[in-house]
Amino acid sequence: MWKEDNRALFAQCLDGLEQHPLVRQMQNISQHAKGVSCYDHCMFVAYLSFLMCRRMGLDYRAAARAGLLHDLYLQHWEDTSVGRLRRLVVHPHLALENAQVFGLSEKEADIIVKHMWPLTPALPRYAESYVVSTADKIAASVEMMHLVRPLGVGRNLAVLAAAEMMAVRV
Repeated sequence: MWKEDNRALFAQCLDGLEQHPLVRQMQNISQHAKGVSCYDHCMFVAYLSFLMCRRMGLDYRAAARAGLLHDLYLQHWEDTSVGRLRRLVVHPHLALENAQVFGLSEKEADIIVKHMWPLTPALPRYAESYVVSTADKIAASVEMMHLVRPLGVGRNLAVLAAAEMMAVRV
């Protein structure tokens, strides 16, 4: 899963997107469990989506990019009056709105806005949208069950991030 060739291709797919200041803002937002930022979660979702789509012969670049941006909502929910259930429906739209600055493809936009399927009213249009939705649920489950450390996810994501920073500099 964490093979060097996967890491290199994944970094090419993101093409420095993970270093953008807007994306880096997700590091300041908590996600599903203590010690897991929204950025960490999105990197995990992006990498899982990339791997699954690559294995299935799907558009792994779009899945990686949209996976990274799927929770780019940049809200500290505790500072708002939006309730927990409403957040599930609202945040994909906020993420899509924020991610539009990256010149998204139609497929990437569909992936982001429908990643909460089956809670979204419209069905995802692309197979990659279902994959990212599934990867999101897997990542959230791993995080909420506090398996990030035992499975080495955090360590491997740190290695991924370091490799991507080196690729950007070269």
